[in-house]
Amino acid sequence: MTETDPEINGPDKGAVADAAAGNWVDTRAPAWSRPYLRLSRADRPIGTWLLLLPCWWGLLLAMGHTGTASLGDLWIAVGCAVGAWLMRGAGCTWNDITDRDFDGAVERTKSRPIPSGQASVRQALVWAVVQSLLAFGILLTFHPTAILLGIASLALVAVYPFAKRFTWWPQAFLGLAFNWGALLAWAAHTGSLHPAPVALYLAGIAWTLFYDTIYAHQDKEDDALIGVKSTARLFGENTHRWLRRFLIATLSLFLLAVVLAAPGNILTLTVSVCGIWAMGWHLAWQLRLLNPDDTATCLRLFRSNRDAGLIPTAFLALALFA
Repeated sequence: MTETDPEINGPDKGAVADAAAGNWVDTRAPAWSRPYLRLSRADRPIGTWLLLLPCWWGLLLAMGHTGTASLGDLWIAVGCAVGAWLMRGAGCTWNDITDRDFDGAVERTKSRPIPSGQASVRQALVWAVVQSLLAFGILLTFHPTAILLGIASLALVAVYPFAKRFTWWPQAFLGLAFNWGALLAWAAHTGSLHPAPVALYLAGIAWTLFYDTIYAHQDKEDDALIGVKSTARLFGENTHRWLRRFLIATLSLFLLAVVLAAPGNILTLTVSVCGIWAMGWHLAWQLRLLNPDDTATCLRLFRSNRDAGLIPTAFLALALFA
């Protein structure tokens, strides 16, 4: 075989339907690793960003609160990035294990590794454990309070895939799990919790309800056929109205978090408020473009939330040096 042989590092027929065309997993990763990387959604990095950004928000807000920064904080930022990749991968692998029957009945997800036969349930379970153990190794380098918070988050990760079976609000359960890093990163820096990261956590949950409702509109017809619940199905024609409420809640709670973290620092507050306003503009732009019946637009807007979340991250970082 040559280096351009598709069985080594060329594209193959196992690509997942909603992955970006030409992504590195499908074109460059060794053939043997592709099913595992697809289980981890490495071909769709947006989820890692959405898990990571609340971590960075919490860390930056904590640094502004204490007025201190060190090389240890750089490690927290890097550790959160690697940990987010690993835990997002472990969570997605677990989700694919529990949803394998549902995924096989939905057009967008039937190409995922388990229903398409690329990986067995046993292989997926081993891979989920490996990723979790690696992430736990990183967690052990943080403050004991952060370690305890990280362990506690496993309950949310375990429950989330089942939420759509018993509630119309599975996106809320995703928000509880995906934004836990705001609490963990704050605790990794300060060694304790505070009302500010709690408000930030709630802001993240509202943001998740915003973007994941958009995402869920891609599958609403298939979900209705197989009996899976979602906020997209629940809101229906009232989706824009609900998303507007989540937008307002996200910005209001984010602002509250900043005020609680740095109540006497006018410059920090001003810079941070500018970032929150800019994030709000981005969310409003998404809302204007949203057509819940256009799956391509829903996916594009969902992915754009990486940029929406990076905006306040940049302003919170700028506030530290303002």
